[in-house]
Amino acid sequence: VQLQASGGGLVQAGGSLRLSCATSSGKTAMGWFRQAPGMEREFVAAISASAVHTSYAESVRGRFTISRDNAKNTVYLQMDNLKPSDTAVYSCAARFEGSFRSSSVYVTPNQYRNWGQGTQVTVSS
Repeated sequence: VQLQASGGGLVQAGGSLRLSCATSSGKTAMGWFRQAPGMEREFVAAISASAVHTSYAESVRGRFTISRDNAKNTVYLQMDNLKPSDTAVYSCAARFEGSFRSSSVYVTPNQYRNWGQGTQVTVSS
């Protein structure tokens, strides 16, 4: 599974960005992770192959929304009410499930086999 992330940029606090991750296969559970300088990679959000189930880190719950369009093999991360603490390199990850019906979500990096290149998100105060 190949991944291509896009949509990062510079935004003021309180603003919004939408990240996209195009995949070569839609039969995948997907996740977004982020890593700030000097910090460990941390989980942000995940969505099942079926899109029925999602999971969010507590720090972004209510502000970020993960979604997917399986017809386009693309997963999105809508980020609203951004804070300076959201500044990081955001990466998408995929775990091939082999079925669009899978409802499993995965929240740790070692559960994913495929990773896209990161996209920088910078939130100014």
